[in-house]
Amino acid sequence: MNKKISPLTHPSPSIQVTVRAIGNSRGVVIPKPFLEQIGIQEEVDMSVEGEKIILSKPKHFLRKNWANDASAIAHIGEDHLVLGDFNNEQDGDWVW
Repeated sequence: MNKKISPLTHPSPSIQVTVRAIGNSRGVVIPKPFLEQIGIQEEVDMSVEGEKIILSKPKHFLRKNWANDASAIAHIGEDHLVLGDFNNEQDGDWVW
């Protein structure tokens, strides 16, 4: 049975989780009921308040229109490399 958990008006009980190595960073597994409780899907806003790490639903999706913007830039011909090509002297025998 997959019940939808409604948001609580009071703080939920805290649980202790393990901080694990993820590459050069660290991370925790967020239990599914916590994610469902506030409707987190793919991305979160993260901030620090005192000794707390706060995760919340994103207020703005930063990359929402990137594909459209990139297409518009390409359409007007402004999508050239800003710094040009970076070639090494030893790259002369490479075929691109």
